[in-house]
Amino acid sequence: MNVWTVANQKGGVGKTTTAVSLGGHLVRDGRRVLLIDLDPHGSLSSYFGYDPDGVEASVYRLFTDDVPPPPAGLVAETGLEGLGIIPANTALATLDRQMGIRNSMGLVVARVLRQLESQYDYVIMDCPPMLGILMVNALAACQQLIIPVQTEYLALKGLERMSRTVAMMSKARRVSIPYTVVPTMFDRRTKEAFRSLDHLREAYRETAWSSVIPVDTKFREASRARLPISHACPSSRGALAYATLLNKLLHADSPSEPMVAVQ
Repeated sequence: MNVWTVANQKGGVGKTTTAVSLGGHLVRDGRRVLLIDLDPHGSLSSYFGYDPDGVEASVYRLFTDDVPPPPAGLVAETGLEGLGIIPANTALATLDRQMGIRNSMGLVVARVLRQLESQYDYVIMDCPPMLGILMVNALAACQQLIIPVQTEYLALKGLERMSRTVAMMSKARRVSIPYTVVPTMFDRRTKEAFRSLDHLREAYRETAWSSVIPVDTKFREASRARLPISHACPSSRGALAYATLLNKLLHADSPSEPMVAVQ
């Protein structure tokens, strides 16, 4: 089972779109995929029609129940065969206050995924835009990190924080986290987009993806249809861009590395 995390310490950069789009393409290729929503805002859950304010069978229970339920029992349908989701509940926002001082809370998700190993080919986790227990769990469990970055100046500043977090977590795991920086929301009509893209590729020569995810109104249409763009608008520029990104990630994928305790 391959575990990918989609994260950035800045909101509005296309994390949820990236998780959904990659998941959709993997399912089209015949893989079994599980999406996990670790963001209290629940954008990934809402995408597939689940209300993060009211959903009870959510990832929150894995952290808070005295006897956590079997994770397979928390998986909800998305309407696509082969694509499941463990939704978020907004109560996830309280976890750092509730659990932050407990030992081994950084490995909750990693332990859960071991129970699902035979059921899915890929797991893709969508993270909140801040460093805390949820992002630590996602980084501790993943084998590949995907960092979407909007092609504008302020988003590039947020990437600097994320890079420091990756370095910190790699040190804690004693294994480096391979990551790919993905330029998103690229608008070729603006000079700022090209300037930001040039800066990104210069600053992150080794990790920046060589292509871009363009601005595409078809992403909105796919969201309204509650379908990945690979299924709603398969010939669109956005769908083709994510198919190219997936091909790059599949070639970059490596076998699982042993995890170490992250307190």
